[in-house]
Amino acid sequence: MKIRKMKLTGEEKRIERDLEKGVYIDAPKEEFEEIAEMLRQRKKDAVLSIRVNRVDLDNIKKKAQKLGVRYQSLISELIHQAAG
Repeated sequence: MKIRKMKLTGEEKRIERDLEKGVYIDAPKEEFEEIAEMLRQRKKDAVLSIRVNRVDLDNIKKKAQKLGVRYQSLISELIHQAAG
């Protein structure tokens, strides 16, 4: 399985380094609960099977590759944005 390296911003790289070192900042309980709820809402717990136009799928795959993400993740994010 090929693992792709995502392109991170400078801030994201700093956070990643800090996490690897075990450095973190305690969050207030309210903020922690808000983050936990947002993560629960984003949990993928349903399977969707659809037929799409081959050209559209190829274009989505190209866009996903440019973004450094899996095309299924890109489609899932697009659906989330449309549903919101």
